[in-house]
Formats: sequence, C-alpha cells, structure tokens
Amino acid sequence: MLIDYRNVEIRQLEQVVLTDVNLQVDNGELVYLLGRVGSGKSSLMKTIYAELPIYAGQARVFDYDMMKIKRRQVPMLRRQLGIIFQDFQLLTDRTVKDNLLFVLKATGWKDKKVMDNHIEQILDLVGMGGKSYKMPHQLSGGEQQRIVIARSLLNSPQLILADEPTGNLDPETGTEIMELLQKISKAGTAIMISTHNPKWVKHYPGRNLYFKGGKITFDE
Repeated sequence: MLIDYRNVEIRQLEQVVLTDVNLQVDNGELVYLLGRVGSGKSSLMKTIYAELPIYAGQARVFDYDMMKIKRRQVPMLRRQLGIIFQDFQLLTDRTVKDNLLFVLKATGWKDKKVMDNHIEQILDLVGMGGKSYKMPHQLSGGEQQRIVIARSLLNSPQLILADEPTGNLDPETGTEIMELLQKISKAGTAIMISTHNPKWVKHYPGRNLYFKGGKITFDE
C-alpha cells in the first residue's frame, strides 16, 4: 500500500481543512480528487509530499510514518514521488534537457552518459523525443506539460500527484495529457489527479474522492 491515512486531521495555519480522512491508495490506481477551490484537495497532496504536516491521526506514505518523519528524510520520500503542477514550474533560463538534468543531479545521479540516455528515453515516452534542446518559451502549453510529466517520471516514482494538470490547457491538449496519464497509470504507477473537469472522470474512469465541508467522501 502506497498511502494509508486513518482518522487524519489536516490544518492550515491552525484552521481545520479536513477531518476524519481515511484513505488508502495502491499501486496502479487512478484516483480523482474532486471538489471546489479551497475544499482541501491541494492540502491533502501537500501532506503526502511532506510540505504540510499532519495534525492528528495515523498516516503512512510508502514506508514513512508521516507523523514522525524527519526533515532529512523528506528528500528521500520525494524521490519516490512525481509531482505535476498546473503552472508547469519549469526553469525558464535553461533547456528542456537541463531542466531534467537539474532534477537528476539533485536526486543523486552521477554518470552523465547514463543521465543523457535516461532523459532521451523519458522524453520519447511522453512524445517529446528530439525536443531536449528547446527552451520552455519555445514550447506550447501542452508540450510544456509533457515535459513536466517527463520530469515527474525521472526517478520511476510509485506515485504521481497531479494538481489540475490540464487547468491551463485547451480541451484537445488536455485530452492528450489525460490519455498520457492514463497510459502511465495502466503501466503500474498510481496517479492522484485534482481536477474540476467532469469530462475526465467520465472518459478516464478511476476512483473518485469528493471533498466537501471538511470531509472526504466516496459519493458525490
């Protein structure tokens, strides 16, 4: 089990965001987080990658007890995660390849030839082969999001967290991104997607979590 939350309470600046969170996520699952802005979807994700501490309850992510995790353990936790942001968060002053090299170096990769080959394989996987020399501003929004997905896959994560991954994209490009995420999920990587788009839930079925009134339910 990748995530095991039991009776978890999440707070932001002493304000209760979510209570009685009971959530388990296994390998290869596609899980949707559904609810209004401010309902706690991003806060839940932040607790999973230890950006936001858990206030109460029992919580495990991979083999880490999130109630006791130490600061020095957080980078090791995050190496097993991929994170996809709505606003891309690419480094605008460097090429696609250098964006990806930055992540590999930061997570302990050393051999330049191995890194170069790995980057090309990942870019091919997301349909961006041959684009490693380009700067982010030379890419469309959909192409930038594919690079973000490539970045999230660099360390073969067990789990990807995608916060509104199609929010800044047109419908056609959004569909391409969702098809790519579904393909990754079917290959065995669990993906949690925060979205406001009911079309994705209908066309790419997964498990739906509804955020409302400080609770997570499995029914709308």
